[in-house]
Parts: sequence; C-alpha cells; structure tokens
Amino acid sequence: MKSKTIISSILAVSMLLPLASCSGAQAEPTTAATTAEAKTETPQLEGYNLLWSDEFDGSGEMDLTKWNYEPHEPGWTNNELQEYTTSTDNVFVRDGKLVLKAIKTEKDGNVHYTSGKVTGQNKTDFQYGKVVVSAKVPEGQGLWPAIWMMPKDESYYGQWPKCGEIDIMESLGNDTTISYSTIHYGEPHGEQQGTITKEGADSFSAKFHEYSVEWEPGEMRFYTDGELVLTCNDWFTAVQGEDDKPYPAPFDQPFFVQMNLAVGGNWPGNPDDTTDFDKAEFEIDYVRVYQKDAYDTNVTKPEKPFREALPDGNFIRNGNFTEQEDLTDDVDWKFLLFNEGVGSAEIKDGEMIITTEKYGTEEYSVQLVHPDLPMRKGHSYKITFDIRADEPRKCIVCVSAPNAGWIRYFPDTSIDLTTEWQTFEFNFDMTEKDDNNGRLEFNMGKHGDTATIHITNVRVEEV
Repeated sequence: MKSKTIISSILAVSMLLPLASCSGAQAEPTTAATTAEAKTETPQLEGYNLLWSDEFDGSGEMDLTKWNYEPHEPGWTNNELQEYTTSTDNVFVRDGKLVLKAIKTEKDGNVHYTSGKVTGQNKTDFQYGKVVVSAKVPEGQGLWPAIWMMPKDESYYGQWPKCGEIDIMESLGNDTTISYSTIHYGEPHGEQQGTITKEGADSFSAKFHEYSVEWEPGEMRFYTDGELVLTCNDWFTAVQGEDDKPYPAPFDQPFFVQMNLAVGGNWPGNPDDTTDFDKAEFEIDYVRVYQKDAYDTNVTKPEKPFREALPDGNFIRNGNFTEQEDLTDDVDWKFLLFNEGVGSAEIKDGEMIITTEKYGTEEYSVQLVHPDLPMRKGHSYKITFDIRADEPRKCIVCVSAPNAGWIRYFPDTSIDLTTEWQTFEFNFDMTEKDDNNGRLEFNMGKHGDTATIHITNVRVEEV
C-alpha cells in the first residue's frame, strides 16, 4: 500500500477556527464575559504544533465557537438518570475553569437530575494528535465524570461500538482513587482498558490531574500526569459476520473531544443519601490539542502473541498451587473484590483458599481469575478442576473476554459445592474471533454464600 500522510496544517485550516499560533498567542475572545480577561499562554510541546486549545479564562459562558451543548433526556444511554441541559446552571465558566454541575431537583413530583455535557463536534474535529486535559472530578455515589472522544461521523463504520470510542479519563464518584482510560471498537464489542490509582491528598477528586492521549495511526498511548497508563495498537471493526475493515479502522477518521458529568447508570450505580449535590462539580482547567507536522498512515496491524501451553498441555500456570505468587498483580492468578465484596485468598498446601466475609451485590464481587488464555476460533477446549467448600454453597465458572466486551467463550455455569472434593469437567467450542486474552473465572459473590472454598488441579487444555 502506498504511504500517505495527514498534514496537520490542512486540518487546522479546514476547521475555520480562531486557533492559537505555535507561539502560544491566543485568538481574540468571542464572548463578552471574557473580553477583559487576561489570556493564558498555552505552552508549546516539542515535536507538536498547537491545533487548538481552550484555557477557559475568566467567568461566564463557554466559548461557543469551540463547544456545543448536547441536551438529552434522562435514560438516553446506560440507564443514566440525568437530563443534559443547555442551562448555564449546569455548564458555565468560573474562575478560569469550565464547570459541569449536576443538580438534584424535582419534576412532576419526582426526583429529577440535570447536568452538563459539551462536545466539539463540527467545530474542533481533528484526525490524529495529542489531547491534554487538566481536570478535577467530584466525589459522590452515582457521579460519573468523563473526558472522551467520538467520531465526527458516527455512521461511517456503523453505530457504536463499530464507530470507535476513545475514553481519555473516566472516574466513579464512589471511588475517586481510580481513573480509567479505555478504547471501544468492533463488532463484537471489543475494549482495552488501563487504570491508575492515586490515593489520599493525590486522589482525582482532591486535586487537578493532567490526562492525555497520543493518538497516532497505528497506536494510542494514554497518560495521567505524564505516567503511561495504557498502550493500544491492536483493534478492529467489522459488521457482525463480515471481514474486518482495513486497519487502523475505526480510528482513522476525524474525532472530537467531549466532556460530561453523568448521574447514575449501569456502571456507577445511582446516587444515595450520601451524595452531596452541592459539591457535584466536574471542573476542567484546560483542553489542548496538538498535532505533529505529518503522520504516516502506512501502518499494519500487529500480530497477536498467542502463548503456548505448558509441556503437559495445560494453559493454566500454577494450576496445582505449588508455588506462592502475588495474587494482586496481572500475572497468572489474581484475586479481585468488587461491589461490597469482602474477602481474601491465599495459596497453602497445594490449594487456593478463598475466604469470604461479605458476598457483595454481584456474582463477581468475590472473584478469582486467570488471564492470558489463548482462545482460537474453531478450536475446542476442556476445563477441569477439583473444588470443595467448608459448607455446601454455589460457585459460578466461566471463560470471559475482557478485551471483547466481556462476552463468554464458556458460559456462566453454576456448580453446587459440597464439603467433599469434587472434580468438574467442561468442554466448549470457541466460536468467536481469535483472542489471546481469554480469562478463566471463579465467581463467588452475590448468592448469600460465604463458606470458604478450596480449589486445586486447575486445567484448561485444547482438545
């Protein structure tokens, strides 16, 4: 394929915006509220040209040459509760920062939430570059702030997730020590996600942090405060049952930046009595978009590394638990707690022993997993393991797809445990796209069971 380049200066001219120059001098303000305010000098970045920026100087209304309000009724996506409005109660500039504020009110005698969402669609779209945003997120159960990107023409490859989505930062108000960076793509839905943790006085609600993505034709790199959080270079998009579109689709088209503060929804859950809406403000200090002089689009999709089985044919490492290992890292076995689950895991006397104090609200609230299982389309696999519990109880087993929308290669299967050792064996055929990151899961939450579980002799092998 002949190599071609994307020239940033052409894109900059095509947007017809009052852009800042590479020297950092800003265009004249376009709203009366900021006319008399001193302008922040946007810094230069080595190797990049400034494409556009908004420093949110002054107070008043946001710059409508760069941003749109995007009003929506409640429940538009993800079962979220908020109504996005065009009100300056929900979206405004204050003391040099854009504020997206969630408000709890009443409508027709019922609790009603309003909030703010802004987008750069058709005003500051661009293809490839470095996006840098400084922001501080709010605390509070059910609050869900996000800085993310969507394609200018969502129908070009098809509706979500085929169109692609770039999430620079998401955080959940019930735990603002964690920030998530994610990309979504494909059909079936694929995703890749990285997280970073900052606690105490450094949490994401305690102070401003800088989030960025370097988006190039064959790779995306996400950073928080300059620390690399996630690198992605392996994605796809397709209509279900058809061949993949040429790589690097869908991330080879103009995208725009958007920011919002959601209330409730599938991921964060709904607000409760602890949520303080007086403080439900998502503050953004600046948004800066830079581009290189040119980008080489002659890129090829990297081959997926599929690891080999152990000499005995087992894809599970340390399946008989003869070796001690760190159960908090992403290598081999990992123990996880979510959604009010409380418990612990240890390797002892050739067993994995899981102790549950609180079973939580979800089946995965208490969870033991083993990632990196090579799953190839058209191949058949067998799962075997020995398991018992200190008292009769249930456990759910599956093979999931963390990078493919959590679909199941082997479906969630409930097993009844007794106080005696039992050997379970399951066979399944892999019918989805090749995936080098299948994940064996033992899910021990939700169902009212807290009896200690013992597991050993775990195997996943190709038949």
